[in-house]
Amino acid sequence: MKNINSLIKRTVFLFLFILSITGNSFSQGVIDQVIAVVGGDMILSSDVEQELMRMKMEGNLPEGDVKCDILENLLTQKLLLHQSRIDSLNPNEAAVDGEIDRRLRYFVNQIGSEKALENYFKKTIFEIKDDLREVIREQQLTQQMRQKIVEKVAVSPSEIKKFYKTIPVDSLPIIPEQFKLQEISLYPPSSSEAKFRVKEKLLDLRSRILKGERFTMLAVAYSEDLASAKKGGELGFRTRDELVKNFADVAFNLAEGQVSQIVETEYGFHIIQMIEKRNNQVNVRHILLKPQFTSDMLVEAQNKLDSIAKLIKLDSLTFEKACLKFSEDKKSRLNGGYIVNPSNNTQYFEKEQLQPSDYYVIKELKKGETSTPFESRDESANVIFKIIKLKEIIPSHKANLNDDYDVIQRLTKQSVEHDKFMKWIEEKQKTTYIKIDPSYRGCKFKSNGWIK
Repeated sequence: MKNINSLIKRTVFLFLFILSITGNSFSQGVIDQVIAVVGGDMILSSDVEQELMRMKMEGNLPEGDVKCDILENLLTQKLLLHQSRIDSLNPNEAAVDGEIDRRLRYFVNQIGSEKALENYFKKTIFEIKDDLREVIREQQLTQQMRQKIVEKVAVSPSEIKKFYKTIPVDSLPIIPEQFKLQEISLYPPSSSEAKFRVKEKLLDLRSRILKGERFTMLAVAYSEDLASAKKGGELGFRTRDELVKNFADVAFNLAEGQVSQIVETEYGFHIIQMIEKRNNQVNVRHILLKPQFTSDMLVEAQNKLDSIAKLIKLDSLTFEKACLKFSEDKKSRLNGGYIVNPSNNTQYFEKEQLQPSDYYVIKELKKGETSTPFESRDESANVIFKIIKLKEIIPSHKANLNDDYDVIQRLTKQSVEHDKFMKWIEEKQKTTYIKIDPSYRGCKFKSNGWIK
């Protein structure tokens, strides 16, 4: 049964991938038909059928006249694409390359290997990438155009309160259980010894590369950046802003084929090889190694943190003062130990937003209690030891204006943005050439201006 389910899953994922790259060649042997034109862009009957089949495969088929809804979505996309050309918007090619690589990795994992994917399409990976490129570029342009339309939307407190009163109680979102936390963090000591060992290893790898061994093979074998290691250490085209500063400063100064000296960043230690430089972007390979700590080093860090925890429990030191004095986490140290959730920029975390190691500890705590020291990972996946104080628990509840102002604010802003976007569509429909096939003229579109 497990093998059958795995086969079905792979078949579905591969089918969806095929839809994403075959475009207008979806239905060989069937005469396609232009069912709409927006500006200079055509919508084909196969475009609607592709989306309909995708929704069926995902089990996400809504009620109502689905084909009409799909067509209206496609009309909206083409209208955005048409306007993006008028406004001379350009896609971020580094982001396009990144999305191509992400999709390919995903589907290669499903079908088994790059070779299997190439054999199926009878194309090289590079040719498959070219097929995907235009689709992803158009998607990015429509997203940019939509963002441009609503980028200046802001909502006032009075608008937020007014909108909240219009939401039916049954329609208010359910807010999951949330936690507010303080932490004191320490990295293992004797890091100089651990750093020395990892630098020696990288120097040896660099020497082997300079003597003729392939960088890609050593990256696969040794790099601790698992995502890029699978591709021989290759990162794809990135701008300077997309790389951490120390890494970017070295990468952008390499000549083609050149291998860097050791570079230290918050992620660990790297050696970098230039593949290609293009305008303001570089494509490089790297090998990442992180310092490895002995058991004695880890015990030393844990013991020091345990001593700090005892001082706090004996009221010899407040948590806030201990954090300022001892914590090595730069972000929370000056903030009384309070951790900020990067996904919403608040101090509240849902279970899924916490590291498993952290949640495993706090789920046993009561409000106001402090944990014993435990091992965790920082944002760069480096070993770190923590003690955590559970400052507050907010039970699961329906959103309200007092406790969940940021949620209501977001809903209000989304509503205002939607209204502004619909108004923009109505205005552009009047000045854009739009033609819809008679077979779809009976559709009840959300916007009445599609049919003229």
